Amino acid sequence: MPKPDADAAFSDTTYRKVAWRLIPFLFVCYILAYLDRVNVGFAKLGMKVEPWFSDAVFATGSGIFFIGYFLFEVPGNIMLHRVGARLWIARIMIGWGVVSALMATCTSPVSFYTMRFILGIAEAGFFPGIILYLTYWFPREHRARMVALFMTAIALAGVFGSPLSGWLLETAHDWFGLKAWQWLFIIEGLPSVIVGCTVPFLLTDRPSQAKWLTDDEKHLLQSRLDADEQTKASEGHQNHSAMDAFTSPQVWLCSLIYFGIVVGIYGASFWLPQIVENTFSKDKWIIGLYSAIPWGCAAIGMVLVSRHSDRTGERHWHVSLSAFVAAAAFVISGLPGLPPVWVMVALAIAITGVMSAAACFWALPTAILSGTAAAAGIALINSLGNLAGYVSPEMVAWLKKHYNMSMALKGVAAMLALSAMAVLLGRTGSVSRKT
Repeated sequence: MPKPDADAAFSDTTYRKVAWRLIPFLFVCYILAYLDRVNVGFAKLGMKVEPWFSDAVFATGSGIFFIGYFLFEVPGNIMLHRVGARLWIARIMIGWGVVSALMATCTSPVSFYTMRFILGIAEAGFFPGIILYLTYWFPREHRARMVALFMTAIALAGVFGSPLSGWLLETAHDWFGLKAWQWLFIIEGLPSVIVGCTVPFLLTDRPSQAKWLTDDEKHLLQSRLDADEQTKASEGHQNHSAMDAFTSPQVWLCSLIYFGIVVGIYGASFWLPQIVENTFSKDKWIIGLYSAIPWGCAAIGMVLVSRHSDRTGERHWHVSLSAFVAAAAFVISGLPGLPPVWVMVALAIAITGVMSAAACFWALPTAILSGTAAAAGIALINSLGNLAGYVSPEMVAWLKKHYNMSMALKGVAAMLALSAMAVLLGRTGSVSRKT
């Protein structure tokens, strides 16, 4: 019988097998989730002809999603921890897919706000649930890369979703009496329902339940996870209950750090189509193609940065430097008179930096939380951090209205810089590499 813990080749093969089994499917799920969350940025280009729609309505509606998301995030993740990922993720995906498609029924600011709020409730618990789910399979030395591979879905949602959204807005006029922006919501919402129905059959809750693993592979995975828990205890991170998460200063610090990172993510997601339209072209299809470029760069860059973080075992500088680079690039992208090609280069660097920071960030809290505290803590960090999804569009809209887009991008950069400094000054726990 092989000795899995001493056999590096066996270990590498096992983790590669698990990654190929789980990550591609989770990746597809998150592409659909993120596309349904931010396609409103493209829909705005078609909805702005509606008499009831405006930049202010867009900003409020974009942000109100995160109020519903915030309210139901922690209980949703605790439920996932208790009932298992398969059933809970299926429930979330089917719910948000239906609500996203129903965005096509909006006829007033009130209905727009209401549907965005309900969409936030429907999606609450998905992202932190997946982060928690990955801790059931991967110990800390694999986590940043696995999270990055999963989170490249955000980038590729931009790569594939931007051209699709642009094409729909350009061609789907008056299909069966509906407007192009209505078809955008319907066509991009229904796949989530279909994929959600397959989740119970394609995901496995825990390694011990995986029929596709051998007994030796199950033993390897569980022994590494057990060793990870012992390391947390030896470092003084004995957080197990939900109350431990709520009373941990490190959890609140992580929430503050993630807040600034999320300002950058949604500053790019919601406003990139508008920036491209103002800089390059009014053609919706061309806007979609140009908008895909920064996200394509981010998909590659974030995986390389997170892989280096896992290989070296260093987290803080990877998060901080990525956020600082993103902040500087956002400022440069808004400089008056900057040639369009350099605007695109700056935006590509900015989005790559902010996504790299986000991917490496999740190795910090998952290294200090266990059990129900991990479910509650990850959800708390994500929900508080994602309140930036409300603040970011409102902040950008206000600065754009009273100053200009350049000042709005500087506001986004300032929040990223504050997060970068908080990472280094706070030092959220030891996450050095295990030998």
